[in-house]
Amino acid sequence: MVNPFDLKTVLLEKHAQHVVLIHFPIALFVAAIAFDLIALGTKRRGLADAAYYNLLAAAISTLPVLVTGLLAWQFQLEGQKLKGILLLHLVLACISTVMIWLVWWVHFRARRRTVYLPTYRLAVEFLALIIVALTAHLGGFLSGVNTPG
Repeated sequence: MVNPFDLKTVLLEKHAQHVVLIHFPIALFVAAIAFDLIALGTKRRGLADAAYYNLLAAAISTLPVLVTGLLAWQFQLEGQKLKGILLLHLVLACISTVMIWLVWWVHFRARRRTVYLPTYRLAVEFLALIIVALTAHLGGFLSGVNTPG
């Protein structure tokens, strides 16, 4: 049996970092959207600021997640050609990353130019949320979390 506190196992496992790191951008992005919606309803600037900084942290944290996902593919599958759910997961992961950065950029641009966020951002945020959720769902199947039984 593997010792769960063995640093070699924790740091050098072929896919462990990706599985652990992926939760950060997802949680930060979902929290940012929640803060943004609450800020929209209450007109509280502090909540809008919390949304912005959560989006920034989510966007930045997508980068190591992408890198570790690509490394997991190289280590586990030895660079084999991707197909099926794994290929779809990779494509959606790249789209999710771009969408999270896009949502952050919309907020960033609005903060620099005016105090008002454009209303079209809600559609972009909702679309990004759907893509992130679908990507996570497929990742759950790949990791064995969403399998029957």
